[in-house]
Amino acid sequence: MGPEYGATMGFFPADEKTMQYMLMTGRDKKHVDMVREYLKLQGLFVTEDSPEPVFTHTLELDMGTVEPCLAGPKRPQDRILLSEMPKVFHKAMETAFKEKRGGELLAADPDYNRWLEEGGYTLAKDKIPGHSGLVKMKCAADDVAVAHGSVVIASITSCTNTSNPAVLMGAGLLAKKAVERGLKVKPFVKTSLSPGSRVVTDYLKAAGLTPYLEALGFHDVGYGCTTCIGNSGPLKDSVSQTIKNKDLTVAAVLSGNRNFEGRINAQVKANYLASPILVVAFALAGNVDIDLAKDPVAYDPNGHPVYLKDIWPGREEINDYVSKYVLPEMFDKEYSNVFEGTKLWRELNAPSGTQYKWNPESTYIQEPPFFKDFPLNIGDKQDIKGARVLAMLGDSITTDHISPAGSIPAHYPAGEYLQSHDVDEKHFNSYGARRGNHEVMMRGTFGNVRLKNQLVPGKVGSWTLHLPEKQEMYIYDAAMKYVKDKVPLIVIAGKEYGTGSSRDWAAKGTQLLGVQAVIAESFERIHRSNLIGMGVLPLQFKEGENAKSLGLDGTEIYDLLDISKLQPASELKVVAHKEDGTEKIFNVIVRLNSSIEVEYFRNGGILHRFLREKVKGN
Repeated sequence: MGPEYGATMGFFPADEKTMQYMLMTGRDKKHVDMVREYLKLQGLFVTEDSPEPVFTHTLELDMGTVEPCLAGPKRPQDRILLSEMPKVFHKAMETAFKEKRGGELLAADPDYNRWLEEGGYTLAKDKIPGHSGLVKMKCAADDVAVAHGSVVIASITSCTNTSNPAVLMGAGLLAKKAVERGLKVKPFVKTSLSPGSRVVTDYLKAAGLTPYLEALGFHDVGYGCTTCIGNSGPLKDSVSQTIKNKDLTVAAVLSGNRNFEGRINAQVKANYLASPILVVAFALAGNVDIDLAKDPVAYDPNGHPVYLKDIWPGREEINDYVSKYVLPEMFDKEYSNVFEGTKLWRELNAPSGTQYKWNPESTYIQEPPFFKDFPLNIGDKQDIKGARVLAMLGDSITTDHISPAGSIPAHYPAGEYLQSHDVDEKHFNSYGARRGNHEVMMRGTFGNVRLKNQLVPGKVGSWTLHLPEKQEMYIYDAAMKYVKDKVPLIVIAGKEYGTGSSRDWAAKGTQLLGVQAVIAESFERIHRSNLIGMGVLPLQFKEGENAKSLGLDGTEIYDLLDISKLQPASELKVVAHKEDGTEKIFNVIVRLNSSIEVEYFRNGGILHRFLREKVKGN
């Protein structure tokens, strides 16, 4: 998660607790003793007697001020105190409604309180006649209320949180207490549990907590990337149709790492990251428009309110369960044959040899075109002239916006490609599963269903304006038309361009669409490096300048000059030719930060440079 707070890594020194964890997870005592001694010799082992380390900057944190929190609705760095969830959600809804309809939210209907048990705490009415923000629908043979803020996905997931025994036991204990009080998850909530390893399954079962989690719908769905990467599958038909017909802003609460737009589920606009314990709590509440610090989570069968404090497990209780049921022999058993796989896995036939035999019929793996027409010798880099803007984007454009990893919409270019190759929609799988096929991935570049391209205001999704005809079309289709006409492309963006997962296809896909440069107010470090690695030039607006301040709207024709003279952190001249014949001339900063990055760019990317060196060396 370092990129989200602008770091390369987060460092936590080891202490005796670390050694205890190693023993608990099946490491041999002799090995643990060696690790302890090594860390001490390196000055990395901390005890109460250790000298205070010296840092360039320090921050003080009063642990007494720490409160339960979530993050969302669309960035992991947007922390929300549990007690402020209703206020923050209302604010997000107001912003969304004003953007979409130019209206304001009206006062809430007091009669909504009668829906508390069915997932109430609904939002205020908006100005659409007959649309109260609350919809009574048929789901699982019950009449239930689905509203703005209803939790339709609650998932204990991700490779990070689902390997932490304390929070997993905590989730199981909260489920146990909730079931014992007669509480149930709302029928419109899609629940799931993706354990971090088979050991998690073992210790939850040994602790007797699995039946309680399953009673609330948290069944094991497998080991791997599930809901947190968009692999939750579709919502129930009745829920999906209600969201679509009434344009509801519904929520997902998950214990994943990231919650960028369009990542979890295309129909879920508000996605919140929480601990596994809070995931279970919000599944019971059924709505994020609730202050769980003081409002009832739900009501028991007798109509009595049940508060979070009534079912929240204490630290001693959690620690007791961890010490009793998380045992070293579990790790020994599960990890002793971890690489053997299942019977089906072992029966797979895998090719051998040093070269892969490409199958032209495969929709999963295709030979990429990165070395097509590859020249062994390079000349000076030419200026980029006559460029068009493929996408005019705002702030915090993530790698999920640029290269989504989740489900593939059937009506988008990638979906149409798969259908043209006789792949049924139910077998599309995901972008992540098909990342070995550039034909799918380049069609999915800038293919996020929540992308907002300022060239097509009012439209959301993978749309752009092909110029000069000003024809609206999918970004992929427009890019291919520009490529056919030999028109170079650029992307213009705001702050934090490329934040999020260090997804290589966000840079690969950009290059394959014919984008030669990205001009942004700032870049996330890893994506900037990846762009250079693919031969795409990252350029940064000068301090205090951006597309708006310079009067750029994306319809201009751009010339990027003096590229052959680039030096690390030098400036480059840009001329924007407007439709009325006027010009806007400005300088941008070249975000090639070292001489080796200049060399990579001159070669067309790191792969090209590597291959040239190998060929010359032979």
